[in-house]
Amino acid sequence: MDFNVKRLAADAGTLFSRAVQFTEEKFGQAEKTELDAHLENLLTRAECTKHWTEKILKQTEVLLQPNPNVRIEEFFYEKLDKKAPTRMNNHELLGQSMIDSGTEFGPGTAYGNALIKCGETEKQIGGAEREFIQSSAINFLTPFRNFLEGDFKTILKERKLLQTKRLDLDAAKTKLKKAKMADARALPLRSTPPPGDAGYVANVSFMVNFLHVKWLKMWAEEVTKAEQDLKMTQSEFDRQAEITRLLLEGISSTHAHHLRCLNDFVEAQMTYYAQCYQYMVDLQKQLGNFPSAFSSNNNQSTASGGASVSVPILPLSAPLASTTGNASSGFTELQNFSGSRKARVLYDYDAAGSNELSLLADEVIMVSSVPGMDSDWLMGERGNQKGKVPITYLELLN
Repeated sequence: MDFNVKRLAADAGTLFSRAVQFTEEKFGQAEKTELDAHLENLLTRAECTKHWTEKILKQTEVLLQPNPNVRIEEFFYEKLDKKAPTRMNNHELLGQSMIDSGTEFGPGTAYGNALIKCGETEKQIGGAEREFIQSSAINFLTPFRNFLEGDFKTILKERKLLQTKRLDLDAAKTKLKKAKMADARALPLRSTPPPGDAGYVANVSFMVNFLHVKWLKMWAEEVTKAEQDLKMTQSEFDRQAEITRLLLEGISSTHAHHLRCLNDFVEAQMTYYAQCYQYMVDLQKQLGNFPSAFSSNNNQSTASGGASVSVPILPLSAPLASTTGNASSGFTELQNFSGSRKARVLYDYDAAGSNELSLLADEVIMVSSVPGMDSDWLMGERGNQKGKVPITYLELLN
């Protein structure tokens, strides 16, 4: 082991000088070299950039992953350089629950079919959200994190080194100032020995002055060395200030890079929301084919025998053309005269009782009128199956 005692002592002396200089500056007993205004502005700008980059990074992480426990888990996986386990997001969980419940209720029923379609759309939204998070993490979060963990740490390191060089420079200035003061005080002192017949007091006085002069001259010899140290520390300080300035001026490039990342983030958001909007528009169109048939006290009438008669409700999105004009006259003619006609089913319909017939959109059935039947209903026939069907769900065919 190479152990240099002189180097260790020199380093210890340097650290001690820095500590003394720092302490005296804090108590106002020593002068402090101030940085130029341009460098101070660059340092302030760098600190501001670091502060807001941290804040934007944190809030973006909260936006992309609101669950703090999951964020902590992902942080540990990242530090351990391991891939986090893939889990379903909230949209995908909701979609899977809808699909499972729709399957349980039956895909052939309007409600079950609607649940399955809603579930599939929610899973599509979940997939789009996953792509958005991945894109944002790569194109937005990673550059911000790289700045904080890379570039800014380098700036902090060089700034700390600049502070050290400044303390060395101010310590060298203080040392030179003290050496010059000691040299000035040594000039008027006498070091000529007293005459031979001088008394004891004169000899003692001479010895005291002689030692004092030697001590002061030792400081005087330090003047040259202190001047050399000052030149060296000044050169090192200027060099370090230039290095720090160049790094700090690179903040402008960082801002330009972060601006491009921000554009990528906005574009990813725009794509994500556009996909979600399109998914919901398509879902809304599909749900327009699933009218709601409710059985409640407001749309039921109780016959004398206690049997309830359900009244079909036409959805708001359904076209009214089938109940007006030629279609209305066609139904009226069919109800007034005997016979049967073909009709196309406009929407799925779930039978509310055993005397009704369930319908599927776009299928073709035979319909006929039965004496005494409500004017809103016809008798539908599909093969061997028969039952009442609402006329609002039908379109007569020529």
